[in-house]
Amino acid sequence: MIESLQEFASSFPPALQWIAVMLAAAVPFVESYFGSALGVVIGLNPVVAILAAVLGNVASMLLLVNGAHLVRSKVAKEKKAPTEKYKKLHVAFDKYGVAGVSLLGQTILPSQITSAALVSFGAAKEKVIFWQIISIILWGAAFGALAFLGVDLMLGR
Repeated sequence: MIESLQEFASSFPPALQWIAVMLAAAVPFVESYFGSALGVVIGLNPVVAILAAVLGNVASMLLLVNGAHLVRSKVAKEKKAPTEKYKKLHVAFDKYGVAGVSLLGQTILPSQITSAALVSFGAAKEKVIFWQIISIILWGAAFGALAFLGVDLMLGR
């Protein structure tokens, strides 16, 4: 998959490769962290790579959060008794909160899925968006910097 993404991004004209990084980072499991690393590896300036990856990841997360919010609003009108599984997930959410799940959730699930789940649990959409954006920026910057340092080490700079 990584090779496919590199080929995809490299197929764009050099001046437009940031768009390829943005599109790649919008994909769940690629996210800002692999998107930023991809941008650095194909030769983009690390700042441009990180910004493009963050913007792509944030855009797709916003679409899913707003979609989940709309679905939850409609489902909430038809109040049903929560299942046992839902109750267990809600307990975990209560334990770690929106910030904890947002910052650490990307180690388990993509930000798009995590953010939609948080909204479905009843977390405020604005709070989810705020913490997800912080998480996406931090993960993207960390992996972009690591990729840049790794590329520098590999090229002997």
